[in-house]
Amino acid sequence: MPPNLHLLTTVGVTLLLLVVPHSAAKNQQFREAPAFRNGKDCLKSQWSTTASVHDNATIHIAMTLDYSSPYLRGSIAGVLSVLQHSTCPENTVFHFLATPHHHPHLRRTITATFPYLNFHLYPFNPTTVNHLISSSIRRALDQPLNYARIYLADLLPPAVTRIIYLDSDLIVIDDIAKLWRINLNSHVLGAPEYCHANFSHYFTSRFWTSPTFSTVFKGRKPCYFNTGVMVIDLTKWRNHGYTAKLEYWMRIQKRYRIYELGSLPPFLLVFAGNVEGVEHRWNQHGLGGDNLEGLCRDLHPGPVSLLHWSGKGKPWLRLDAKRPCTLDNLWAPYDLFRHEYLFSDI
Repeated sequence: MPPNLHLLTTVGVTLLLLVVPHSAAKNQQFREAPAFRNGKDCLKSQWSTTASVHDNATIHIAMTLDYSSPYLRGSIAGVLSVLQHSTCPENTVFHFLATPHHHPHLRRTITATFPYLNFHLYPFNPTTVNHLISSSIRRALDQPLNYARIYLADLLPPAVTRIIYLDSDLIVIDDIAKLWRINLNSHVLGAPEYCHANFSHYFTSRFWTSPTFSTVFKGRKPCYFNTGVMVIDLTKWRNHGYTAKLEYWMRIQKRYRIYELGSLPPFLLVFAGNVEGVEHRWNQHGLGGDNLEGLCRDLHPGPVSLLHWSGKGKPWLRLDAKRPCTLDNLWAPYDLFRHEYLFSDI
């Protein structure tokens, strides 16, 4: 090859490699996960979106996917952690909520990263909730997808009668089937409760000084619970119209400003004191620190089945900045993000 032609070819290939990763990143930004298979004693899942009978073998998990933010990286890590620790991973069906215009990119990303995953994508239109969102103490809490959990019963098919909702900043280090099998008894929702938390911090003085608002807890023993990990009976939710009840308090908030913290307070107003308590091991929350500084924190005492980086500090950001907290190193093995696009990655 003539020297000048060789030089032009080299420059052309180099430019191509600089451009291709940028455009292909949307499809190839994560490494492919291993295939996880059922154990020999697992029943075979028979679930389908048109099923008319409950399939006892299937576990349904709902998560949001935000293609426009680093939270997608957290969601991918969360999915991997669930599969890796499941006895029957092939029986787990993931129900992902995302804005409609991101669906093509997300479908390619999920299929390339988890070729064997049983999943469904559902459109969540931000206009559903935009008019109800009030500003909070942290901008990330104001994003429409943060409120998508309110609409699970409306978005998922009627065949899904029970769901585990998981946030995008957590990893599961135990068999998710243990959480799935908890008995909700007469309750709509199950979650770890924290009855020694100072409940007054979640609402403004206007709320507590108004008998119209504060008496909502009369007859209940309200306890804090984190909405990042919930087991929900969707049939009871639908039958009793809980989406409308949550939206009611969001409208009150728009008018009177009775809380400061995103989508959590409406759940507390509707459900606190009427939650099926789950072992604390299923939501070791707060690992992201508070909502203002995001300082490092230690685990709560007791066993751990799920690590949750709720708060401002996210493990992927602190790891990338070379300033990780000690517990962030427990998240790192589940990170499938490609940090560099090498020739072998294309």
